[in-house]
Amino acid sequence: LFEKIVERHRAGAGQVRPDWRFIHEYYTGMAAHLLDQAFGDGLRLHDPRSIVCFEDHLTLAHRSPLHVARGLVPGARRLGLVHRAFVARHGLVDHGVHVDGEGSEGISHALMAERYAKPGQLLVGTDSHTPHSGALGCIAFGVGTTEMARAFVTGNVRLGTPQVLRVQVEGRVAAGVSAKDLALHLLATPRLRAGGGIGRVFEFGGPAVCALTTDERATLTNMTAEMGGFAGYVEPDEETVRFIAGRRGEAVAIEPWMRSDPGAPYAEVLTVDASALSPWVARPGDPGRGLPLADLAERPAIHIAYGGSCTAGKRADFEAYHAVLTWAAAQGLRVADGVQLYLQFGTDDVRAHAEAAGWCAAFAAVGANLLPPGCGACANGGPGASTQPGQVTVSAINRNFPGRSGPGQVWLASPATVAASAIAGRLVSFDELRAGHWAAR
Repeated sequence: LFEKIVERHRAGAGQVRPDWRFIHEYYTGMAAHLLDQAFGDGLRLHDPRSIVCFEDHLTLAHRSPLHVARGLVPGARRLGLVHRAFVARHGLVDHGVHVDGEGSEGISHALMAERYAKPGQLLVGTDSHTPHSGALGCIAFGVGTTEMARAFVTGNVRLGTPQVLRVQVEGRVAAGVSAKDLALHLLATPRLRAGGGIGRVFEFGGPAVCALTTDERATLTNMTAEMGGFAGYVEPDEETVRFIAGRRGEAVAIEPWMRSDPGAPYAEVLTVDASALSPWVARPGDPGRGLPLADLAERPAIHIAYGGSCTAGKRADFEAYHAVLTWAAAQGLRVADGVQLYLQFGTDDVRAHAEAAGWCAAFAAVGANLLPPGCGACANGGPGASTQPGQVTVSAINRNFPGRSGPGQVWLASPATVAASAIAGRLVSFDELRAGHWAAR
């Protein structure tokens, strides 16, 4: 399927013409500067209607301990101003900040999947997690700012011939296990730890993947970045049709060519038995340092629990937070003493859905802090980031490299494990919380 999509977008030797190009405020100013240097007042962008712009990374910088303490807030605001000036100059579509300055319309990757990406398309964005949209059966990959500036003018991006690695997930994901657990398991496999995924395109398939919702599939394609991959995708099917109809009110058809042919050659096939999986966590320092939570005998106490980011701010993720926290509220439990639980919506659409479903009342009942959409603590740019080296965070974000979300130690986990751990005050799964073995009271 990767090869088919690329050939349908071929624009000369070594180049393709994407359906969508997108950028966010971290990089817009740099791209604008490069283009101004090259073209000045004569700058004309190719097909501006296919360029989408976002302010998502720094919209809560004024509430970030790091940015405030280091005097970085004015610089973050200037990046936003330059971004908006570029958008206005060229009449581009922009998903910007809220009028009150609190958060934005949404994180670029999540909004691209909710509103733009379609099966068979090709997308490029200035971010490593651009493959997120591959959950809808398209090819999406990240490019650097210089390449995006070039693409703004020519409409094309350069593309080599990456190999395709098939991840065949057999069986079914058990109740209480999520795509995040599967992703952490994959990251810990010896083959990927040894670099087997670097520069490759990941094709996720098999019965377990077919049974996942699009939101859950997006967790896998999003974390292609942590696996070292160039892009990741899932073949489109009726679930893809359902997702687009439900989120956009649009009807799409899955054409016969939109799948890999039987017998298509892969560089490698990695097979996983989903039925053998349980909740996983990744130890601080690297998302590949994962292990089953049940194998962790000594459970660290936590100070921060964070649910959000492009990886874990989707509707399905908030459904998981709600399931855990509704159960906790029914038991008379709240977020444990000494713990702060932050839940940050990935997009305004997710927040609207949660409000309409009545979920926010359950979140408030247990003492969760609700945050407007934005990248926030995942990029160390908002509430939920640690401020002291001794703090321990359990987070549903995609990576936990040192300093990523503050100076503390970050454990990666699924949305359900994050919410359960916030109630228990230490790392636990939802099943363990319900069993009462780790309850804080």
